Amino acid sequence: MDMTNTEYGKYVNSKSQPSPTGKNCLWAFGVGGLICTLGQGLLNFYKNAGLEADDAAAAVSVSLICLSAVLTGLGVFDKIAKRAGAGTLVPITGFANAVVSPALEFKSEGLVMGVAAKMFVIAGPVLVFGISASVLYGLILLLLGLN
Repeated sequence: MDMTNTEYGKYVNSKSQPSPTGKNCLWAFGVGGLICTLGQGLLNFYKNAGLEADDAAAAVSVSLICLSAVLTGLGVFDKIAKRAGAGTLVPITGFANAVVSPALEFKSEGLVMGVAAKMFVIAGPVLVFGISASVLYGLILLLLGLN
């Protein structure tokens, strides 16, 4: 069977189910909003518990990261993410999931070669780029005397 790229594209499109974009966007918006609402609730809780604003914000970040790491370990986060898509990936919870998922997947290879080596497979490039960009930005500011 010899097909051109155009014919193959038409064939694939005829067999593919249409994506419910509107529904997916609503789920992402709703779940992302719930995560942000949880974050705001935690911020209010930590401030009422006596933490300063900066400390409360740090406590919220740590809480959301820990919660999403635990939910990833229990297999719950993946079920939520399957339904909500980017609603779980965009906030800080997506970062924790990106670190924990590969670690769990490769735990059978051992603590060092499995968990430790694979933990930052997905998040590692993001961290390297972010840290490198911030160092470069700082050097530029230093050289221009804008610090």
